[in-house]
Amino acid sequence: MTLDEILKEIKNSEKIVILTHESPDGDAIGSSLATQFLVQELGKEADVIIPEYSRLFNFLPNASNILEESSMEKYDLAIAVDCADEKRIAQKQYFENATKTIVIDHHGTNQMYGDLNFVNPVSPACCEVLVGIFQYFDIKISKEIGTCLLTGIITDTGGFRHEGINPETFEFTADLIRIGVNIPDIYKRVLRTNTRANFELAKRVSNRMEFLEDGKVTFTYIDAKDEEEVGAQPGDHEGLVEIGRDIEGVEVSIFIRQKEKEDKYKVSMRSGNTVNVSDICFVFGGGGHPRAAGCLIQGTVEEVKEKIMKEVKKVL
Repeated sequence: MTLDEILKEIKNSEKIVILTHESPDGDAIGSSLATQFLVQELGKEADVIIPEYSRLFNFLPNASNILEESSMEKYDLAIAVDCADEKRIAQKQYFENATKTIVIDHHGTNQMYGDLNFVNPVSPACCEVLVGIFQYFDIKISKEIGTCLLTGIITDTGGFRHEGINPETFEFTADLIRIGVNIPDIYKRVLRTNTRANFELAKRVSNRMEFLEDGKVTFTYIDAKDEEEVGAQPGDHEGLVEIGRDIEGVEVSIFIRQKEKEDKYKVSMRSGNTVNVSDICFVFGGGGHPRAAGCLIQGTVEEVKEKIMKEVKKVL
């Protein structure tokens, strides 16, 4: 059983690091911190390295311990969470240099790039995968751990709105309420609180939005100049792709964001009920979920738009 092997590797390791993907969302951050708690409950210590993340997640237990980088060149064990592809790991050199590697994830596009891989594509969030791991290891989930786990579940399910949620999702949520996890507070912090910069970017995104293919597709963007002008910080672009998807009649929402001042754009896509945007992003070396995915494409705004729309038109 893979989980037995994972347990053995953690117990046999002294220097452990936990990593996740670039531009981390609530599931990535919640999974990372929950895994740190897991390692601690097993009598070990672990560094969590996340170079940049939204300050809106600073309320999470142990968030103050997150490192941007480490002085440790080589770890005994590296654990990657909520990351389908090794190329997307932030500070991936720690993963590459580790003696042993473990991958815990829920993406159907996961490349199985670890020495040990525990991936459940049926789970709506990596944090829900971790719930099962805590239970298998017979580790009690505290209020602090539960706060991290539920933050990941709430963000990746859009507040229990997206496909993929299951009875276990709500059963676990009920258990957390019983131990005192403040679900309304988490919901407000991660889904209903926007920074001023995010609000300003949202106005630009809305003003630039194009309706394509008889209103079935929306396309919009922000560039490095936009982020500079509004004083954007890491994470201030979160949720902007949802603006298009929430419009009546829209099946695919496309939002692109310039990667610093390079001639490259990070593409975020969301879909309604029929289009698998993960398949589209896979064409460009990305991936994700059927209804939420991303990739990186080189070119100008118009060039990126043309490349993406060429693939979207094939599946509409």
